[in-house]
Amino acid sequence: MCNLTDPIFHNEDAAREHMQNLRWPNGVVCPLCGEQENVKTLGGKSMGPGWYHCGDCRKKFTVRVGTVYERSKVPLHKWLLATQLMASSKKGVSAHQLHRTLGVTYKTAWFMAHRIREAMREDAPEGGMGGSGPVEADETYFGKVANPRTTRTDGTPFLKSGGPANKRAVIALVERGGRVKTFHPEKATKNVVAAILFQNVRREATLYTDESRLYTEVGKQYGKHETVKHSSDEYVRGDVYTNTVEGYFSIFKRGMKGIYQHCGEKHLHRYLAEYDFRYNTRTKLGFSDEERRDAIVANAEGKRLTYRRTAQFHGAAH
Repeated sequence: MCNLTDPIFHNEDAAREHMQNLRWPNGVVCPLCGEQENVKTLGGKSMGPGWYHCGDCRKKFTVRVGTVYERSKVPLHKWLLATQLMASSKKGVSAHQLHRTLGVTYKTAWFMAHRIREAMREDAPEGGMGGSGPVEADETYFGKVANPRTTRTDGTPFLKSGGPANKRAVIALVERGGRVKTFHPEKATKNVVAAILFQNVRREATLYTDESRLYTEVGKQYGKHETVKHSSDEYVRGDVYTNTVEGYFSIFKRGMKGIYQHCGEKHLHRYLAEYDFRYNTRTKLGFSDEERRDAIVANAEGKRLTYRRTAQFHGAAH
């Protein structure tokens, strides 16, 4: 359990020092040119604490520069508290809750949450998934698309409204006992699914899916591909099942419906990054809430997210 009385959540100097230790464990490095030897601390009341000057590029900087915190007026201790809350809440924290807890406006809390999600975004695992266990692949459909279709691709009308064609597709790959990687393509087609698998899963891996025709052909390209037939009430056959990926979808949907309630499609990839990160740093893999928080802070370097890049404020998830 995290101690929320920790000075890093209430004292700006403690928060800044904590962030600097995470970013520069071997001494301050200029984020603009990479110089370390010729960096000096700037003093004086006019600058305030935490400023440095690089003798090589002759520019001033703080620990915020080159991170998602750059140009933010929100104190660093509030950033750390927001990060702690998002790192330790399995289903997420709404912008309204951050707004009330941090004492900032709802608009500021919403934008802070998106910046933290950007810091949660991870690259695909090196070498691909499937190196240490089978990979389960599945797709789900969540939320309505912006421009719903009324006919199938062949021009014939849908017999009933709704359905997967008018919902947002989410494809997930889960390595048993390991990591998850999710994707939100415009449409979940055989070609799209094949491309995602080829780019992220080793060809020699064992692949487990349901009986969906999305995986029939691409599965032949892998070392082993077996399916369970959900339509016949078959969910487990020995080691063959997709319960792990379905469990991930369950957490994701409960969080999106219960915490965030609604989400503009243009922001869905950020929420997927949030749920992926927490799954990939879950307690079962040896991560504590504090380690998860610090991993987010360390991962904030090299990422910038401006308010304009998040498109429009209205229509966002709460």
